[in-house]
Amino acid sequence: MDHLIDLHTYPIHRPDTPAYGNLVADCRRRLAADGMFDLPGFLLPAATSAAAQAVGPSMATQSFRHARKHNIYFRDRVDGLSPDHPALQAVETVNHTLCADQLQGNPVIALYEWQPFADFLAATMGKAALYCMDDPMARVNVQASRAGEALNWHFDRSEFTTTILLQAALSGGELEYRTNLRSADSPNYDGVAALLRGEDPLVQQVRLQPGALNVFRGVNTLHRVVPVQGPRERIVAIFAFFDRPGVTMTAAEQVGFYGRTVVV
Repeated sequence: MDHLIDLHTYPIHRPDTPAYGNLVADCRRRLAADGMFDLPGFLLPAATSAAAQAVGPSMATQSFRHARKHNIYFRDRVDGLSPDHPALQAVETVNHTLCADQLQGNPVIALYEWQPFADFLAATMGKAALYCMDDPMARVNVQASRAGEALNWHFDRSEFTTTILLQAALSGGELEYRTNLRSADSPNYDGVAALLRGEDPLVQQVRLQPGALNVFRGVNTLHRVVPVQGPRERIVAIFAFFDRPGVTMTAAEQVGFYGRTVVV
């Protein structure tokens, strides 16, 4: 894997070494403090470029355009909130997705299936183990955002999201987030409404570079990708890991996310 990953800087294949322990400890510290960590240059430049170029033709002709209006919870109703509560303000997300079954031979698939990658992520997240999905579509996705498009404000439904940026937009495409806006004990609806009005001074923004591995605790951190500007797409690989084996989507979920279904 040394042709894909910078294993000198990030020795994730050597869990018995002090360098590995120091790397995991730093990632854990950053997750606790900021709700995220990123490792610049994790995927080597040649591999990053190859992964982005490989999806170009399919992204243009075979990707699924998913456009949807939603609130930040992705739910029609939230107990305790009236439909007109400002925390339920509707936003729009637009992206273009290629699924794992459309990515044969892409470096991101080889990385996803390499066990030390899952083991390293589990260590940073404090999990006993992480498992690849059995779902042939959802296990790895590559998403593109084009001019005027973005992933809008939301809380993630899973605890962590793992991505690698493959291609940056010329302008826009930054990750904007507000760490720990809510908690298990406090939904903080007024704080959510204030953020959606642009009145939260604690919102942060980071512009990731191609090749950067990003792990994000999005379940309590409201976040979005700033709309892309210019002719170059923002392209990101999204890896789906779970703390139990055998996870798949239902046929209905596949159709909802990807516009089609395959037998699992």
